[in-house]
Order: sequence, then structure tokens, then C-alpha cells
Amino acid sequence: MMAKTLLITGGTGKVGKQFVKFFLSQQCKVVITSRSNLNVLEFLEQLDKKEYLDSFHFIQVDLEDKSAANVIIKWCEQNETWPDVLINNARNIDYLKMENGYVPYENWHGEFNLDVIVPYNLTMKFISHTQSILKNVINISSMYGIVPPNPSLYEDFHNQSPIHYGVAKAALIHLTKELSVRLSDRKIQVNTISFGGVEGRVNEDFKKKYGRLCPMGRMLKEEEVIGAVQFLASDYSAGITGHNLVVDGGWSVW
Repeated sequence: MMAKTLLITGGTGKVGKQFVKFFLSQQCKVVITSRSNLNVLEFLEQLDKKEYLDSFHFIQVDLEDKSAANVIIKWCEQNETWPDVLINNARNIDYLKMENGYVPYENWHGEFNLDVIVPYNLTMKFISHTQSILKNVINISSMYGIVPPNPSLYEDFHNQSPIHYGVAKAALIHLTKELSVRLSDRKIQVNTISFGGVEGRVNEDFKKKYGRLCPMGRMLKEEEVIGAVQFLASDYSAGITGHNLVVDGGWSVW
């Protein structure tokens, strides 16, 4: 992989951390966004090699603020650092909460905003800037953007499986297709990765049930999220745009 500069939103999250550590190990410059200074400081303590710190940069910003994209652009101007790869990966798990099987309006709006509107606005802000060198956009979606959940996986399906999550992730997949066409004249690749369930936030009973429903027989390991994003961020993916790369252990094939 050639040295690149990447902007990763949600860089201190479960999946985002894996992306950041990998690209730093590949001598890339990595810029992340996070709402919390504390989360970033805790993450820095986890980095295996302190020499990575020279290549690591942080923008404290709330992506749900309407001015967020402008804040990020201003940081790039002031630091003369422009990404050629944008990875839209931000999440807020608070929006997944449901009340008696019902999704409050605020959670619908918040989830859709982070999954669709924020990636769109940030992408468009970059491409409209004269100094931008953006050539590759990778949106992080989910297998639930392709298929609905299996009720047998959950003890309380209507409250544990938020309907708006899959709907928003499906919209993100379609946004990817739209942008791949609309930005094709600028030679910008736009692709999506849809991950299956990743180990770490669930109990053993859930993992066993998940394994029985998945051809691969298990959930993804944290490090297994790296391969797809490595490929799409590399020059080897130069012929691919508008694609949804599914990494779900076969979950969506049946």
C-alpha cells in the first residue's frame, strides 16, 4: 500500500480503533474525529508503538452539529493536511434504544443523520474545496442494511433489534451507489463495507445462537474488519466503485 492520509470518523469506536491501528502500522497518516477528548487519550494509551503518534491527529467535533463539516475542513486548512481516503464510520449507540418496541422520533432522526446525512455532507464539503485531494470514500454499513434481523437471535426481538438501524444502513448503501455515479466524473471511488456481527459486546449465549445461524459458525473477530477496508483503501481496488463489500461470514446468503 502506498502512503496515504486517511480521515476516519468515529475513530475511537470498536471498529474504528481497528482501522486506525492498522493504517498507522502501514505508515499512513491518520486523522480521526471524536466527540470526546477522554476517549482519544484512552485510545492513545492503547497504541502499541509510540512512534505512531507523529502520524496520528485528532479533531474534536460533534458530527451531529450542522457546522461539523466546516470544522473539519477548517482543521485541514490550518494543518495543511488533506485526506485522500475518507472512511465514514461514526456511530452513536444511544440511538439504538427502543421503548416497548417503538423507536422515538429523536432516535430515528439521529440514526439516519449519522448514517446518511453526515457522510453525504462531509463528502460533498471535501469535493467542493479547491485544496481537496479526496479520491476514495468508504462508508461503513451493516449486514442489516441488506437483510432484516432473524427474530430467533434475540430474546426480546422487538426491543433488542432496532428497526431504524437497518433502514438507515440500507439508505447508506444506496447513498454509496448514488455518489459513485455523481462523482464519477471527478474520478472518486465510493464504496461500502457491510459487516456482520463483531465479537465484544455480547454474551456467550448470544454468540452461540449467532453461530448456529451463520454459515461460518461464528461472529467476526475484531481484527477481521481490517481486510476489506485495507483492500478498498488501496490501489488494488482502483476498478471498483458503487460496490457493497459484504463481510458477514455468510450470514446474508440464507
